[in-house]
Amino acid sequence: MKFGSRLCTLNVGGRRFSFPVDLMKRLPLRRLSQLHCCMSESELLELCDDYDRDRNEFFFDRHSEAFSFIMLYVQHGKLRFVPHMCELSFYNEMLYWGLESSDLQPCCQRRLDDRMSDCFVHFFPEERPRSPEEPRSRWLERIRRTFEEPTSSLVAQILASVSMLFVVISMVMLCASTLPDWKTAETLDQHRIIEAVCIGWFTVECIVRFLVSVDKWEFVRRPLNIIDLLAITPYYVSVTMTILTGENSQLQRAGVSLRVLRIMRIFWVIKLARHFLGLQTLGLTLRRCYREMMMLLVFVCVAMAIFSALAQLLEHGLDLEAGNQDYASIPAACWWVIISMTTVGYGDMYPVTVAGRVLGGVCVVSGIVLLALPITFIYHSFIQCYHELKVRSTRCCNSLSAEFIN
Repeated sequence: MKFGSRLCTLNVGGRRFSFPVDLMKRLPLRRLSQLHCCMSESELLELCDDYDRDRNEFFFDRHSEAFSFIMLYVQHGKLRFVPHMCELSFYNEMLYWGLESSDLQPCCQRRLDDRMSDCFVHFFPEERPRSPEEPRSRWLERIRRTFEEPTSSLVAQILASVSMLFVVISMVMLCASTLPDWKTAETLDQHRIIEAVCIGWFTVECIVRFLVSVDKWEFVRRPLNIIDLLAITPYYVSVTMTILTGENSQLQRAGVSLRVLRIMRIFWVIKLARHFLGLQTLGLTLRRCYREMMMLLVFVCVAMAIFSALAQLLEHGLDLEAGNQDYASIPAACWWVIISMTTVGYGDMYPVTVAGRVLGGVCVVSGIVLLALPITFIYHSFIQCYHELKVRSTRCCNSLSAEFIN
């Protein structure tokens, strides 16, 4: 689009800034540089709030003082926060004009990171407002909240408590079934009955939650629902295999499969994450910090490769006949490296030479340093996720309380 004159005026919050047209093309602000690509006034109004053709003036309903500091950055190449202005508000102005956090000075970048961490800006998406529902839809929504949100009502709290009780009972029975004194015929029959009751409760709960869910595909994709399915399915598979092959079947592979399926019921304990904020925080932290977890794994693998090779050389490679047989190979030395870096030290392997002991000390100190670097980021992410889930839970309780009062 051809502008009316060679001089452009920016009216930002009532404060005017005049620039030559050629200079505006070179400004490091994407929103201003995109103005020259517009072919009509309708396209211009998508980038600015108003346009005066006679004056060749663009109006932006934005913070004028923040734009003044942004223009200082254009002139001098240094961008800092506006005094007495919220860091997040200024960052929002930066994003509007086409700047990034990397354009800030290092001191201001640290302030912005701390502010974003304190205010946990990565909130969960808010629920979409629903249109007026039919009585049947409202009834299904109440059932969904009762099963999905333990803090929504007294009935939901009771159901959550009953579900937790069944989880605890099933875990106790699973652990007790491995005791030698519990392997009598009478005890096994009692264990089967209790186990069947617990599985029946979990199955009914899962089916009801699936039927009242709004989006069935989204319900199946949720991690907690996948865990519920993994906790329930092995029971029915083991019962089916027992009926088909019998308890004393000669098919040893089937017997091993049954034992594997029974031990897979340990997933029941993860069902507690549905009712405990701490376990939900752990899962959300692991999902967000997968890069830091991969970095931690790379650090450990690199250190294992270096120290295991050196340990095998110092303890066994220099003297093949009288060398330490625990370090006869590099894979065997990797076990010693990992328990040393994590400062566990079982004592089943230890260096005997002076050089090996010095290497062991370096390995321990290196492990402390390497593990501490990414764990700091994971810790901050854990605190942030905990605050987010806590705020979400509080908002949910407040909204439900207001709805109940209304």
